[in-house]
Amino acid sequence: MGLFKSKEEKAMEQKILVRRTINNINKYIKQLEKKKDEYITLAKSGVKEGDKGQAKLAISGLKIVMSQEKMAKRVKMSMDLAMQMRDLTGMTASFLDGMSSLSKEMGKTAKNMEFLKVQKEFQNAMMGVESTTESLDLMMQESDSMFEGLAANDEIDDKEINDLINIQATQDENAIDKEIEEKLKEIQKTLLGE
Repeated sequence: MGLFKSKEEKAMEQKILVRRTINNINKYIKQLEKKKDEYITLAKSGVKEGDKGQAKLAISGLKIVMSQEKMAKRVKMSMDLAMQMRDLTGMTASFLDGMSSLSKEMGKTAKNMEFLKVQKEFQNAMMGVESTTESLDLMMQESDSMFEGLAANDEIDDKEINDLINIQATQDENAIDKEIEEKLKEIQKTLLGE
């Protein structure tokens, strides 16, 4: 390994050290539990045999072991809490980094947005649309009045239109009648064998 370690390498070493420490504490607690069992057995034996000195000494050892076990469990709990706080702090730091990055991006985006320019272009476009719409309305009004004027000048009454339709209908009927007569003549010639 080189002289200078990266952040990741340092973090990994710290995790390994913490894990190793917790494992050592767990081993120590197991050893203390075995010692506790030994002292309990020695105290029972001393009481059974009537050896008050042995029982008293075993009980003193038991008190020390139980006190050390309590302390070891507290140390382990403190380590667990410290690790949880570290994880929470890391999460909070990541969250704050993300929020900071997001805020910077939003600031850049807001800077790049030229609201006044866009608003001015929109207003110009709307004025153009409004002007075009007014021109179109004016043209339509003029053409309507022009057609109304033409219709008023050349008024054709209903009689003229009816006469025109009747003439057309009569001409059509005459053409059909003529065609029917010619067909009848052909049929008569065929029947008579002419």
